[in-house]
Amino acid sequence: MSTDFALRPQPASAPDAPRPPKRSGRPSARPSARPTAGAALHSIIAATAVLLGLVAIGTMIHEPVLIPPLAASAALVHSAPSQPPAQPRSLVVGHLLGAVVGYGVLAMANSSPWAAAVAGGVTLAATMVARTPHAPACATAVVVVLQTPASGRFVPLLLGATVLLALTGFAASRIRRGTPRYPVYWW
Repeated sequence: MSTDFALRPQPASAPDAPRPPKRSGRPSARPSARPTAGAALHSIIAATAVLLGLVAIGTMIHEPVLIPPLAASAALVHSAPSQPPAQPRSLVVGHLLGAVVGYGVLAMANSSPWAAAVAGGVTLAATMVARTPHAPACATAVVVVLQTPASGRFVPLLLGATVLLALTGFAASRIRRGTPRYPVYWW
């Protein structure tokens, strides 16, 4: 290509002609928009309320219901309600897959940090294959392997807690005007 091509004026495109989007092949380097103070406060109150509810339920039945992965799930549901990992399908199925993988690894390899790491990785693969991405589910598998809870008590409590998280996300999204509706899809 000669340099005089670059110096020649190019014909102007019609002002109404849509321009194709620029595609650099790189993700945007911009962070998401900062939430308003009201939206942040709403999310904080809703997430804290559901976590306190899990503690109250656990206190009444004398079982630990609040586990760290559920706190991370509450954060997803209440701060990023339109994202795929926050949807009920990913929330509920993801945690149940994490528990199943955790108990499977526990049965094959016993409780150890090495086995817990494998359980976390296998859970990631399982949630990807099931199209239920939910990072806190990987932590559920780790909890199962390291803490070895009785499956007959743990799994029903986990199921109930994830359903409660989804229902409170639904309720909270309808309380405050202008809040994104949760869920985007149920299943």
